[in-house]
Amino acid sequence: MKQEACRKDVERAFGTLQSRFAIVAGPVRFWRKNVLRDIMTTCIILHNMIIEDERNLTRPGQVPREAPPPDVEKVTDENIQFQEFIARHKQIRNKEAHIALRNALIDHLWDQYTNTNV
Repeated sequence: MKQEACRKDVERAFGTLQSRFAIVAGPVRFWRKNVLRDIMTTCIILHNMIIEDERNLTRPGQVPREAPPPDVEKVTDENIQFQEFIARHKQIRNKEAHIALRNALIDHLWDQYTNTNV
């Protein structure tokens, strides 16, 4: 009986992740096991962050902040525009920046969930 309850809990959790993240609902036979582990861990962390953020929406006293409108400069030279695109792409794919952001997220979650006063 306990095994059936656990199986239902796992199926419900996967159903929730599949409805929220398309990558979980897709075929997985082409992914390596360590990549699948990273994908699932990321989806679970993001899901928990979304739930926590939604929970904070009901909290009174929060004042929404308006962001300033972005400065957009239209570029007519396609070569410059393409070079800027390539530079942005390299910045997005920067492995050192990825590692730094990942470690910052880990540190933030570690501080938030382990340094609570009980």
